[in-house]
Amino acid sequence: MTQNAKMLARTALLAALTAVGAFIKIPLGVSSITLQFFFTAMAGCLLGPVWGAASQGVYVLLGVMGLPIFTMGGGFSYVLQPTFGFLLGLIPSALIIGLLTKKSRKPVRIVLSCVAGLAALYAVGLPYMALILNVYMDKGLDFWAVLKSGMLPFLPGDALKIAVAAVLFPKLSVLFDKKR
Repeated sequence: MTQNAKMLARTALLAALTAVGAFIKIPLGVSSITLQFFFTAMAGCLLGPVWGAASQGVYVLLGVMGLPIFTMGGGFSYVLQPTFGFLLGLIPSALIIGLLTKKSRKPVRIVLSCVAGLAALYAVGLPYMALILNVYMDKGLDFWAVLKSGMLPFLPGDALKIAVAAVLFPKLSVLFDKKR
């Protein structure tokens, strides 16, 4: 199997795992705690920036095209869900994690890379959530209300996902070629 074929298969695998991660959830207000970010972090770490971001792009594209692989289904109308921005944020998140972990397998480096990727996820997801909730749904939420509903309750779970990724990635990386 050629290197490109391997990377395409791995990209599809991480896209599929992200879809599975959407259904492992704990409902929490407007959103749910899921394993999507965990698989996004693993995609960035294992596949590198380009293929990791591609895996998340495939996941989002398939959901927007109508496959019911998001937490609450799929289809183009999902772009009007307050949480759709977090799905879009998975793409730059994997890219950033892949860029920052490219040269190191050290757990501290992985943690810091995942924190940077998580920051990108929230940088895309929170403004999108505020836009949909305040403009489309006319909720009138201020900045702190959006943070309280869209970020703060999820940070402990995010920290746990990052810790698990930092432990698992060095072990799983031996299954993947040194070249990404």
